[in-house]
Amino acid sequence: MNTGVDINGVQLENPVITASGTFGYGAEYKDLIDLNALGGIVVKGVSLKPSTGNPMPRVVETPGGLLNAVGLENVGIEGFIRDKLPFLQKLTCPVFANIYGKTAEEYAQLAAIIDNLPGITGVEVNISCPNVSAGGAAFGVDPEAALEVVQGVRQSTSKHVMVKLSPNVTDITTIALAVERGGADSISLINTLTGLAIDAETASPMLANITGGLSGPAIKPVALRMVWQVAKVVKVPVIGIGGIMTAKDALEFIIAGATAVQVGTATLADPDAPLRIVKGIRQFMQRKKIARLSQIRGTLRV
Repeated sequence: MNTGVDINGVQLENPVITASGTFGYGAEYKDLIDLNALGGIVVKGVSLKPSTGNPMPRVVETPGGLLNAVGLENVGIEGFIRDKLPFLQKLTCPVFANIYGKTAEEYAQLAAIIDNLPGITGVEVNISCPNVSAGGAAFGVDPEAALEVVQGVRQSTSKHVMVKLSPNVTDITTIALAVERGGADSISLINTLTGLAIDAETASPMLANITGGLSGPAIKPVALRMVWQVAKVVKVPVIGIGGIMTAKDALEFIIAGATAVQVGTATLADPDAPLRIVKGIRQFMQRKKIARLSQIRGTLRV
């Protein structure tokens, strides 16, 4: 059995990557699991300058999921290089730096800085962020804005460029095709769905930011549908994200067309979830006599 996968030139020992936001900068989990046994790590989103994020409360549980409005709190690229990178450089699994900006130029600047950092395999471009120069709409809801961001990043780095798509769009395939045209090496999806939680007793929103991003098992059917749609139209590898809690969940994404998966919210409840999923995938392959994951990738019968 070979659980290894190739993400457009990046070799992973297994298809399970930890998702940005829920896994910190990796070191937070070093005493809980063997980080080098992971397929890869995507660190918490990094911007040019440090950010304190949104006011509290900014996380609330919902039926089957988690609603968060953390607001991309992070240490900034200088703090990342100084305080977080040394630990990450000791790991043997691929590490991706999730990046975000307020303008296309900021994304490109970040990519150029990271291009010179040893120990970072590539960037994951979060295009779910508001484009301040275009009235605040997210880059990821406009194919032309998404294209501009990815082109700028592509021109600024020789490292792997993974682009993370927002699900809050009418047609996910138009965005996927735009970022592929812009030079994406792979596409990860989905980011969180915009949601709202209300306290009926006080008639108030439960998040200080009012709305937040919904993740967890509740969004899995939406994520599966979008991964299936995107995998059918793009040539680059697709990484599935959304409500993956078990090996069965991960395998469903691979059958829908994903080359690899990211595990996010599950790690908050069970830090061992990613490695438990790897083990379950191996057991499935053994039971089904599957030599390589490519044998089941994109095999959904419709």
